[in-house]
Amino acid sequence: MECLSDTLLLEAYEKAKELGLNHDFITMIEEEINRRAINI
Repeated sequence: MECLSDTLLLEAYEKAKELGLNHDFITMIEEEINRRAINI
C-alpha cells in the first residue's frame, strides 16, 4: 500500500465501501489511512 498515493488510497477506500467489499480489506485500507494521518 505504500506505493499508492494518498489520493489513490482514498479513492480505493471509497470504492471498496461503495462495492461492499470484504470488511478486512476495508479495515486494512483504514489502517493505512490512519498511519498516514489522512482525514477522511
